[in-house]
Amino acid sequence: MSGMLGKKIGMTQVYNDLGEAVPCTVIEVGPCYVTQVKTSEKDGYEAVQLAFADAKEKRLPKPIKGLLAKANVKPLRHFREFTGFDPKSLAVGSEVKVDTVFATGDRIKVAGTSKGRGFQGVVKRHHFSGVGMTSHGQSDRLRAPGSIGSSSYPSRVFKGMRMAGRMGGSRVTVRNLRVIRVLADSNLLVVQGSVPGHINGIVEITKLAGR
Repeated sequence: MSGMLGKKIGMTQVYNDLGEAVPCTVIEVGPCYVTQVKTSEKDGYEAVQLAFADAKEKRLPKPIKGLLAKANVKPLRHFREFTGFDPKSLAVGSEVKVDTVFATGDRIKVAGTSKGRGFQGVVKRHHFSGVGMTSHGQSDRLRAPGSIGSSSYPSRVFKGMRMAGRMGGSRVTVRNLRVIRVLADSNLLVVQGSVPGHINGIVEITKLAGR
């Protein structure tokens, strides 16, 4: 596998050869810069560390500044390691563009942080239906979770019980998405379907093996 970092721009639609509207997500992918090359002899595994998205130098910690200075690249803020690249073909400090990794028709997976929904109840968070019937005095239980435990045994609530709580803001991966178009001049990737996260959110795009 090999991949790149990108930024979610938004959603649109394109028309296929049959005249059908296909919902797509537009992602700004790269250019990424190689900041480290991991080898099996030195690090025990082979991978390439890519950096993406401009940053203000004064906001970067000293270790990141030293890493970027050693790679001789501009201030960047997001770093990820990807396998599947040939470490011998990429030098530290080199630039990686979208058309060198992805092509139309590729199958990919996209990982990102889902939208944060805050504290939510069980109806929105777990799709509970609520008590529902109000014919027996259930006037205020339409969105309640209902019973959560037993009586004398086991006299406790089991771990993993679906209850109200924080929703969203977690890592989500969507697999088997298809690349519709690669716009190399604009560093854009048009992907069929939706990807996790909000607009301008950072996502990882990885090409699936054998696709």
